[in-house]
Amino acid sequence: MKQVYFFDEGDGKNKKLLGGKGAGLCEMTKLKLPVPPGFTITTEVCKEYYKNNKKLPKTLIPEVKKNIAKIENKTGKRWNSKENPLLVSVRSGAALSMPGMMDTILNLGLNDDTVEGLSKKSNKPRFAWDSYRRFVQLFGKVVFGVEDKKFDEILEHAKRNQDVQEDSALNETSLKTVVSEYKKICEKHTGIKFPSDPSEQLELAIKAVFGSWMGERAVVYREKNNVTIDIADGTAVNVVSMAFGDM
Repeated sequence: MKQVYFFDEGDGKNKKLLGGKGAGLCEMTKLKLPVPPGFTITTEVCKEYYKNNKKLPKTLIPEVKKNIAKIENKTGKRWNSKENPLLVSVRSGAALSMPGMMDTILNLGLNDDTVEGLSKKSNKPRFAWDSYRRFVQLFGKVVFGVEDKKFDEILEHAKRNQDVQEDSALNETSLKTVVSEYKKICEKHTGIKFPSDPSEQLELAIKAVFGSWMGERAVVYREKNNVTIDIADGTAVNVVSMAFGDM
């Protein structure tokens, strides 16, 4: 059985394998609706991840890379590009909707080089750095388990320094400092450098989304709502090219 289905390959009826979100995205793609290109990693891979002591199957990442290349071809954007970077969201999606119970990462693929590419392409440097700031916080929280309050303290300090009240009033210079401080928080928490390689970011994000299937919130939700294995058994992971309203 395939581990990864590009949205034009999947069956919209197969929620058990592709999750509700993945099946819906496949169905909408077949109906020629304007869905950003992407792919679904199946719930079977999630089950294998847990059987294999929380390790991804060795064959998965090469498949993921092939499908990233497909997104590149469809969008004209390039993974890790300084000119026109491809950024993706990484989202959970079980057969049954579990709102807010599992994890999502947005703007994945940003680093100190690609943020400049996004800045040039959008012609909005502040937007690019704010996207980077949001990515580092989400990644730090979901993948590394850093508490939100640590990021909030940095953000409040930046607002006091610039003498503004709202996050949206922070300028590009302040946001660059915030990104740098956010990465330091993550590095202090993990003891390792914040990952700049988008492929490494993606692998860690996939593991984190699979990990959230057995997170406390999700487990308690399933218990309270009588979601048994025959209803939803593992989560799929949806990797979708980012579409920015700001652009």
